[in-house]
Amino acid sequence: MNDGSTSGELADSLRALLSRLSPGDRLPSSRELIKEYRVGPATVARAIAALAAEGAVVTRPGSGTYVAQRTRLRDEVSDAGTDWQTVALTDRAVDTHLIVDPLGPPPAGTITMDGGYVHRSLQPTRALSAALARAARRPDAWDRAPAGGLMALRTVFARIVGGSVGPEEVLVTAGGQSALSIAFRAIAGPGSPVLVESPTYPRALAAARAAGLRPVPVPLDADGLRPDMLADAFAMTGARLLYCQPTFQNPTGTVLAPERRRQILDVARASGAFVIEDDFARHLGHGGAVPRPLVADDRDGTVVHITSLTKPAAPSLRIGALVARGPVMERMRAVRLVDDFFVTRPLQEAALEVLSSPSWDRHVRSLGTALRERCAVLAAAVTQEIPGATLAGLPTGGLHLWVRLPPGVDDTVLTGAARQRGVAVSAGSRYFATEPPAAHLRIGFAATADHAELTEGARRLGAALTDLGPRNG
Repeated sequence: MNDGSTSGELADSLRALLSRLSPGDRLPSSRELIKEYRVGPATVARAIAALAAEGAVVTRPGSGTYVAQRTRLRDEVSDAGTDWQTVALTDRAVDTHLIVDPLGPPPAGTITMDGGYVHRSLQPTRALSAALARAARRPDAWDRAPAGGLMALRTVFARIVGGSVGPEEVLVTAGGQSALSIAFRAIAGPGSPVLVESPTYPRALAAARAAGLRPVPVPLDADGLRPDMLADAFAMTGARLLYCQPTFQNPTGTVLAPERRRQILDVARASGAFVIEDDFARHLGHGGAVPRPLVADDRDGTVVHITSLTKPAAPSLRIGALVARGPVMERMRAVRLVDDFFVTRPLQEAALEVLSSPSWDRHVRSLGTALRERCAVLAAAVTQEIPGATLAGLPTGGLHLWVRLPPGVDDTVLTGAARQRGVAVSAGSRYFATEPPAAHLRIGFAATADHAELTEGARRLGAALTDLGPRNG
């Protein structure tokens, strides 16, 4: 090696030397390295510093340079190399424990009753595929889309919402979860409280916490969110934001009673607060009348409305919308512009075609019929196979049953035992912002292949409860 050699080349040579040494062995001195490799002192210093930064060597002033206890070559991976990130990231961890299954993906053959999407047999797959193929062939298919969404699609969403909502009050989003994240970050600052139904949607809790907000639970009953408790919660916390699901609430399936819908808005308005209305289940009714969205009767911008096509159509149709009036819409437009600029145009075009086709209304009607039948089958099976379990009521929309377990049963233990029996269900504790008042399960009836799987799933769940016996008390 000559005087023109780089410190990088010397470091490579020393790594080869380290591979032949043992932890604790002393490297040649700087003087010896200068002589052996015919380089200058600065080159040696830079090479040793590079190896020290990798954790391959340790230097002891006045003593020398030694092989580290755990020798690391340049391309090795070590947890120790990222320790600095713990300090740099501070305490802004994103809590996903409520939305990530602690048991991991279910093995093949498991009856899936913990999902939030409809089975492939209930999806309008043919219509979606044809619409996407046609959208991709349009001359402008891959052009930049407007930041707020295609005007024609915004017009369709405005028509679905009803009332006096116009397309200028609609912002197209990449699904409902994206809309939730945008709304939480746009409306409330980190550290602020946000009132939520108890129980509520776990991914909403996760999105709120990721935005730095503090979820505060407000109880539900058979008629939905309790206005008296809501008024107390606003007064006690000073919150300026409420997140709720007035129609076919997840997980309970409740529908906010007509007289309470105005009361909720009046309480929020008196508190100077916004209401985020998550209307995810508008197209998941079981055949009966579906109440108008809160935003349709809102005249002063209290309501920020969220809707999505993902649940009634397919998981990968990541198209949703935010509906709002006033400065809050400008704030949300700014947040989404910074986040992702716009939603991919072919997916918007495909969604527009599907929504504008007469086949969409037919799909929603047939889906409603299928969901009603599945709901009845599962309710009967749960009643028969799980003695002591109590249904919160037979929902008139949505994808799930909310089941209260017998006293002494641990919902998380039962979900683990059920997985061993080949059925996946959701532990009710995931749906509470704080301690749950009782043990529940959320059991889905939309993600299975057919009625027989629903009945068999309930049977396996009952067997899992029997397996636990007195140990679970």
